[in-house]
Amino acid sequence: MRPVGAGTGAVAGPGRGTAGPGPHGGTPPPAGPGRSAARPTEFFGRVRELKALHGDIERAGLNTLSGRKEPRARVLLIAGRPGAGRTALAEELAGQLRDGYPDGVVRTRLTEPGGEAVPTERTAREILGAFAITTPPGAGEDELSEMVREALAVRRVLLFLDDAADAGQVDPLVPDNPDCLVVAVAQGPLTGIPDVRPCTLGGMDAKAAIELLARFTGAVRITVDPQAAESLAEECGGQPAALVLIGGWLAARPTASVADATKRLRALPHDPERPVGDRPLARAFRLVYETLPSSAARVLRLFALAPAGVLDAHTASALAGCSVSAARTALADFTALGLLRRGGGPAADGQSADTAGQYLVPGCLLPLLRDLLERHDRESEVQLARARMLERTVRLLQSCRAITEPDGSPARKRLATLPRSLRYPTVAAAAEWLDSRQPALLASARLAVTDGELDTLARRLIAALVRALAAHRGTEAAAPELYGLHQLVLDIAERRDLHREQAAALLNIGDLDARTGRTQDALARYRAALDAGRAANDLYATGRAMESVGGAYQDLQDWQRAADWYGRALAQRLSRGERADEARLYGRLGTVHTYAGHYGEALRSWRAAVAVHRRLRDLPAQARALSEAARVQEYAGRPQESLETCQEAVEWARLAGDVRLQAALQLRVADTLDRLGDPAAARLHRATADRLLETEGNTYEIRSALAGE
Repeated sequence: MRPVGAGTGAVAGPGRGTAGPGPHGGTPPPAGPGRSAARPTEFFGRVRELKALHGDIERAGLNTLSGRKEPRARVLLIAGRPGAGRTALAEELAGQLRDGYPDGVVRTRLTEPGGEAVPTERTAREILGAFAITTPPGAGEDELSEMVREALAVRRVLLFLDDAADAGQVDPLVPDNPDCLVVAVAQGPLTGIPDVRPCTLGGMDAKAAIELLARFTGAVRITVDPQAAESLAEECGGQPAALVLIGGWLAARPTASVADATKRLRALPHDPERPVGDRPLARAFRLVYETLPSSAARVLRLFALAPAGVLDAHTASALAGCSVSAARTALADFTALGLLRRGGGPAADGQSADTAGQYLVPGCLLPLLRDLLERHDRESEVQLARARMLERTVRLLQSCRAITEPDGSPARKRLATLPRSLRYPTVAAAAEWLDSRQPALLASARLAVTDGELDTLARRLIAALVRALAAHRGTEAAAPELYGLHQLVLDIAERRDLHREQAAALLNIGDLDARTGRTQDALARYRAALDAGRAANDLYATGRAMESVGGAYQDLQDWQRAADWYGRALAQRLSRGERADEARLYGRLGTVHTYAGHYGEALRSWRAAVAVHRRLRDLPAQARALSEAARVQEYAGRPQESLETCQEAVEWARLAGDVRLQAALQLRVADTLDRLGDPAAARLHRATADRLLETEGNTYEIRSALAGE
């Protein structure tokens, strides 16, 4: 399938927002790759750079010059410091080229807002998700990188890799397909990738810089003092991010002249500890920050805690400790000053739980905000803000899951008592919120676990996120995300010596490994879960782990070890009188003994399962267990006994009122009669099955289900 925006090549990520063109470098997209968003309506300058990049696409590569066909996609590199407008230039280039790539423009970010490199495994999942390609939960970097190359080998895609830390992040993702194009954004050269010439960004030319300022100030203030405007652009080093901040400051002060801004900016000293190239942005930010009221400055500093640099009204409200409406006003004010960017459309009337309205903290400003937060705010206040944010996120996730419950259920009754801002009007609105916030939610979980000081809240957050994803998408579809979340729970459990939680996380991860065919990995997880369960004296966990170890050996066709572990699990269930689990384990023992050819032991196990089901008054299960006993008798060369047992199963299915099971068992009787040489009786039983099911198609379906085909 094509990614979102396929056919249009829409670049993923935010538009420029209400604060103007917003050419900040290194700003993260609010959602995964392939998400379409409006292209910027205005782009200033960089004519020479755009011309050079277009020319580089057409330039003959080293392979072409030597007479060989290009084996890989061309890589264009836009290099520059954060704030130089490198991401905005890449967005503009992608927008100009999108019509040439019918399978879309796919964007992903390779560096976290905090500066940590994004693992290639996560990047690969995001790219594959843009094409609706399911990825195996727990798959490693090499497997997923290969899946990316296979996916891009048959598509014509522009791959936009934003904020790459080094060539090692980019190279595994470059398609082996010359019909694709890679546009990478980085701070420096990507040494190691062949045939790449960086387009290095400095400051904007004076004309373009003044045009950008005029976007905020209006033409009059520029016209009355063009020399001051030129001086102001020079003081900003031609850096788009610095120009946007000064432009926002002037826009908020209609009576201030451009000369006033230039004078105030010059009066601010340079920070000698900063690299020369970073000083213009730092000074422009300081000018804006120091003119904020103290309360607004504090709120802005706390925005550095936003997961993935993504804010909405609820996150801002929780961090600042204010109302949601006050947070919305603050977000709009900061956006007008160029301190934030809009990352989504405005909220529609009637929307609840803030289902729209994301904002982004520009990546080039995050280090400045973190420095201020560290200098001005006590650690206890910062932790309190983090705790408020996590608690609010937990409540939103609980509300997101509760809306999927039936009317009148306890969860829906609790939901009705929540404030309207924490409720979702429909299941679709909740699902949309979960989808749009997923990157920030996952980042929030990772940050909470890494922090290590709020583990109780982190565990609650992960549990709420797991339940919400499972409720809206199902465990199969959400398995890749669930795998990572269970790993986070395991990290906390190991750090805190929480053996019960450790066992549960290991069992969950092992189940996902087993489901994707990594049986040896699953076996190791189950054995570790058994040790953790024993350390916690958790009988449920140890029993579940022993049964899972047996299942892993069954998948490996090691019937003897499988039977041994099933036997251990059964002994524990028998000691605790857990009848339903006993019946299941007798059945699993019967299955592995059958595969091993130990028909006597298999028959005893199935007969024991029948007896337990009888005590539980579970007639359908009793009928199925009798059917399996009949199968074992047939394998053992006792067809007459098999026929009698199967007929007994038919009677129990009839008493249970399970028509489909009764019909399936009638077909089993017919097959046995055929083998006994009584085709006439077999036809009668098949006719009975047909009457019960009414159609021949259903007959085949039931036959397949009963046979386990």
